Amino acid sequence: MEPFIIFSIVASSLVLFTCWALITPKTRKNMPPGPPKLPIIGNIHQLEKQTPHRNLRNLARKYGPIMHLQLGQVSTVVISSPRLAHDILKIQDLSFADRPTATTPQIFFYNSTSIGWSCYGNYLREMKKIATLELFSTIKVRSFSYIRESELTRVFKFLDSCCGTVINFREMTVQMVNNIVSRATLGDVCKDREYLVDAAFFMLKTFSAFNLFNYYPRLDFLNVITGKKAQWLKMHNELDIILKKILEEHRSRQRSSQDHEDLVDVLIRVKDTGDLDFPITDDNIKAIILEMLMAGTSSSSMTIEWAFCEMMRNPKIMKKAQSEVRAVVKGKTITEADIQRMHYMKLVVKETMRLHCVPILLPRVNPKDCVVDGYDIPAKTTVLINAWACATDPDSWESPESFIPERFENSLISYSGTHFEFLPFGAGRRMCPGLNFGLATVEYAIASLLHRYDWKLPDGVKHHDMDMREITRISTLPIQPLQIVPISMAKPN
Repeated sequence: MEPFIIFSIVASSLVLFTCWALITPKTRKNMPPGPPKLPIIGNIHQLEKQTPHRNLRNLARKYGPIMHLQLGQVSTVVISSPRLAHDILKIQDLSFADRPTATTPQIFFYNSTSIGWSCYGNYLREMKKIATLELFSTIKVRSFSYIRESELTRVFKFLDSCCGTVINFREMTVQMVNNIVSRATLGDVCKDREYLVDAAFFMLKTFSAFNLFNYYPRLDFLNVITGKKAQWLKMHNELDIILKKILEEHRSRQRSSQDHEDLVDVLIRVKDTGDLDFPITDDNIKAIILEMLMAGTSSSSMTIEWAFCEMMRNPKIMKKAQSEVRAVVKGKTITEADIQRMHYMKLVVKETMRLHCVPILLPRVNPKDCVVDGYDIPAKTTVLINAWACATDPDSWESPESFIPERFENSLISYSGTHFEFLPFGAGRRMCPGLNFGLATVEYAIASLLHRYDWKLPDGVKHHDMDMREITRISTLPIQPLQIVPISMAKPN
């Protein structure tokens, strides 16, 4: 960081700290416990950049499952147990349904009007209804099966050409999921698709990057001084021009049926019919498009990579999953009916999402004073749910950090957001509406790759020596991209 920026932050913070000390009334609220705080920075120094969810879990073991941190100017409460996650996401869900204000969602998502970042109210309720009934319904997700099949066929051609050699599994998977998500969102013909996908990855890095100014909202002017805001606005303007053109092209097309509507078609149709309780605008549609491209790619591709990492590390699990897939599939390609009969493969996916989910759910904020577990939570407190801590809670799981798909055998625990020890898609009013779409992509890809190829580690690498360390973006991913070798099999009957 430039010396001038450091000086500006420290100087401004000192002024603000002095003002707070002079004018802030000394209220004696019963706040949750937490680690000691330093002047100005509070607990920022205790956030470990690479795996913050693990560091927060370790702090919670010392200070409790509800813990208060002062992150610069931002008062933050961290929830680390299923019991208290149930309180926040179910019992008091409406009280904690808002999002904190942040600069990047304001810029990229058209004043934070994406589903993930919009404030709770009539607009969000309307968009969630559209997402549930139209965008990600079971019927709509099934209609995209031809896209999933054609993209896996493309992957097969690549793998057939390099069988017996080491491949970068992450690059292959990211490209495949990119294509599935972008084709489902924008349609098969979109010459700007590559630029939009690249922009989505830029946004993903921006949202997940450690930005000191997020903890000092009163110093947001420094984003202007450093040129970051100008960079973001320039990209937003470029994206807006492309998105306007995409909407115009979709409106000019004549569709005889809804069978192969992409998600842009759906949003335009729903908007233009006017049969909405709360009208939406073209800018709202653009925000949803960008959110789909960003979130839809990152979480699914990371889940597929982690599933193969865990199976390569546990050869017995790999063999069991692969044997089931090959026993179920009778033809050359995998059908939706086949997927539904792959019981153990689904357990592998579920266990992968338990251990390698989005580790910390998007932040929430309470507009009014609340009480949680006997502690006062003042209005406008940022609340973080450590979903990974809940998913590895020793009171809820046996051997919580071990990869054991069989733990879900005969278990009622599901993706529905009603089991707070398992929150890969969140829960409550802010639960991710893309559950069906994401699962369809992940399960089809994993089953297809298990069916068609055997897999081995590069020469000299033993399964017990695999590097399973992680690094956090919005989701977690292996610190090193998975390198494995596809082995050609006899062509399926």
